[in-house]
Amino acid sequence: MTAPALAASRVAKRFGAVVALDDVSLEVAPGECVALVGESGSGKSTLLRAFNGLTAVDEGTVAVAGVPVAGADLVALRRSLGFVPQDGGLLPHWTVARNAGLVPVLTGRADAGAAAAEALRQVGLDAGEFGRRWPHQLSGGQRQRVAFARAIAAGARALLLDEPFGALDAITRNDLQTMFVGLRAARGLAALLVTHDLHEAFLLADRVAVMRAGRIEQLDAPGRLMAEPATPYVATLLARARIGGSQA
Repeated sequence: MTAPALAASRVAKRFGAVVALDDVSLEVAPGECVALVGESGSGKSTLLRAFNGLTAVDEGTVAVAGVPVAGADLVALRRSLGFVPQDGGLLPHWTVARNAGLVPVLTGRADAGAAAAEALRQVGLDAGEFGRRWPHQLSGGQRQRVAFARAIAAGARALLLDEPFGALDAITRNDLQTMFVGLRAARGLAALLVTHDLHEAFLLADRVAVMRAGRIEQLDAPGRLMAEPATPYVATLLARARIGGSQA
């Protein structure tokens, strides 16, 4: 039986008196996209960062492709996962090609340059045109495309996405969302997507997890979530976003 791409079981995390995660369980199947939505402080980013070891959980287990994160080689783990933060996180003193090829270079691949060029092509940037540019010479949308290229260049099968479209204007955001859908289909990628935007979650994700105060209030396909909100909070969140019956 194939292990989930990402799995959390009975996870808890506290920061002093603040409970960030409270008995959270979630699985992302290979090739599936799950979106984490909820208000600021609901635990979305804390859960996301537990999968690459940036946050160590206090209780429960977190695993990537069946391998527990606790006790894992965190350097190897992070190189096996694609991670795209809101600001892209590009190294400003490195060219686009070098940024895109970061992980293949670090893992010693002889074809690192070719892998970077192919990853750039798949996110809609020609390496011949953009490879020698510096991040400051790119638009915000182009920088995020390079961040996606870096995330996939080494062949990652799962992506961790922390508000990757949140700082972009509406037209650029739409273009990158379309790129992301094509990229997932072409590579069979699993993804865990943190977003504040319920419309974005419904557009991009196979399932949506609504978080509140460190707990998952509902985890369902968008249609089921819209038709049958499990709690008053989920219903209120949908109404605020003008989704489902709230649009009438």
